[in-house]
Amino acid sequence: MTFDDITEDGRLWAVRYDEEKDNALYTLFDQWSDVIWLRSFFKANWQDLTSYFKITDVNQAVEKTIEDSDKLQGIIMDISPNANLDEIFHPLENFRTTDILLGKEKARLKRKERHSSWLRIYAIKLAEGIYVITGGAIKLTFKMEEREHTRQELIKLEKVRSFLLNENIIDNDSFVEYMNTI
Repeated sequence: MTFDDITEDGRLWAVRYDEEKDNALYTLFDQWSDVIWLRSFFKANWQDLTSYFKITDVNQAVEKTIEDSDKLQGIIMDISPNANLDEIFHPLENFRTTDILLGKEKARLKRKERHSSWLRIYAIKLAEGIYVITGGAIKLTFKMEEREHTRQELIKLEKVRSFLLNENIIDNDSFVEYMNTI
């Protein structure tokens, strides 16, 4: 696995998995703007969409996803040098109130109408304001463990965290040192 510098200032990185042609962030945004992929996803997850979000029209789900993806992409890709990424990313575990070593984090849009966005971007926090994106998902259930596609995102988070720990990367300084040696 390698890492792409998304903001070009070392504050936001994205994993490029060995078997993938692009990094995790760009792959997500491509998926979330692909109408055919989205229609297939929502048809396969119809029960979750209708029971939890009360949406009964696949086209409406596709439209909301593309709209939310565009907004999230704007937030992530247009990060100014003064922007605080800690305001975008929050602990994966809703009950966690303190930082942990290479903490697992999530980013999502908050909407005032009906419900919050189901789009999630997952990352490992290297240090205050510095993150490595591992992937993301359309989360339609309360717990990630409930569905295979979100369970896979948990596996990716742990895979990247383990990789970092195995390379003795525990913070931004050790990450920068690692990046300078490869």
